Amino acid sequence: MTPKLQLDEPADGVARLTISNPERRGALDHELLDALAEHARTLDARCLVIRGSGTVFSAGYDIGDLEDSSFEESAERLVAHPFHAAIEALDAYPYPVVGQINGHAIGGGLELALTCDIRVAAHSARFAMPPARLGLIYSHTGLRKFIDVCGVANTAELFHVGEAVDAERALAIGLVNQVVDPAELEARVRQLAGTIAANAPLSLAGNKRVIRALRARPLPEQLERELIELRESCFRSEDFREGVRAFAEKRRPRWQGR
Repeated sequence: MTPKLQLDEPADGVARLTISNPERRGALDHELLDALAEHARTLDARCLVIRGSGTVFSAGYDIGDLEDSSFEESAERLVAHPFHAAIEALDAYPYPVVGQINGHAIGGGLELALTCDIRVAAHSARFAMPPARLGLIYSHTGLRKFIDVCGVANTAELFHVGEAVDAERALAIGLVNQVVDPAELEARVRQLAGTIAANAPLSLAGNKRVIRALRARPLPEQLERELIELRESCFRSEDFREGVRAFAEKRRPRWQGR
């Protein structure tokens, strides 16, 4: 589909997707996300592994294409980004998904990792949610996922502080299940995925469906609409424009609160 997302089968019953976009530090662009969604809908391996390449798992949304000359149009494209479609497809994958967190997982890259059922990280990996540093209001669906996994207090810390945490801290707050030496990560995930794939398919699919159903808590329609509108409002703000500009210029943003 795209060289940015490579598919192979490292073990019997195991499919593996590798994010290979090194020029953008594993950034998630439309092409890569469309491929991820398509694979998640069509693969039938009893265990799916997702990993990054090099020293980065994923730096998150690719916002490098936002330009001042067409900022509003670019921001609207970001609102309509296929990230949610890819996340929903991955979440609906019928069998367990294992995240092989080989390096930094930032922003949308961290939510992608959190969508995996089990996450194994290298000691060298770092984890961060920087929306507050960009003037961005995160989606309520994404925030709910963090609250489910990490709890309210830890989610608040990740999103309000915006600083990266190391792998040991990520383990303590539930972002990952295991932390291993980088040299052992490949073998550990391969062993784990192989063990999962060797188990009963009906049990794997059934237990995942039950877990997913137990986590589902639909919001009242009006409240959900308000939260969506709140998120979309940030893309029209001066602070978001300034946050993106400051990010590109590698300087501290000058917030105006509007």
